[in-house]
Amino acid sequence: MGLEQDISQDKGFASERHKAIINIIYTEGWLRNNLSEALKPFKLTSQQYNVLRILRGSSPKPLSTSCIRSRMLDKMSDASRIVDRLFKKGLVERKVCKSDKRLVDVHISKAGLSLLKKIDPIVDEFDSFFGSITDVEAEMLNHILDKLRT
Repeated sequence: MGLEQDISQDKGFASERHKAIINIIYTEGWLRNNLSEALKPFKLTSQQYNVLRILRGSSPKPLSTSCIRSRMLDKMSDASRIVDRLFKKGLVERKVCKSDKRLVDVHISKAGLSLLKKIDPIVDEFDSFFGSITDVEAEMLNHILDKLRT
């Protein structure tokens, strides 16, 4: 099904570029909703999942909340609040930074790593969403999206 049918757009779009903008926004929402549904059984939000993945990627090196925020996909997220919630769930550990007592070092806990191992196969299935495009097309899509942000 095409975008026009998905959003019941009868009048068309002002241009192909305008359609592309709407298509990107619509597809981002579609992907985010699918991810949210996949994370529900684990009682995680997509932002919490993103923080856990960031911390796993930096492990064993801890990160400050400001560094976490800079790496997050959703720049509007409150990294400190997300870290607090993950800490309460036992998924991250916090320590006062030795070199700067004003900062808090955050790193993923064993429980956080264990949870990600359970989630990884489910999220890996998201590759199937892109099964209708070839690797060459995926590379081209990545190139175009990177180009848009420059």
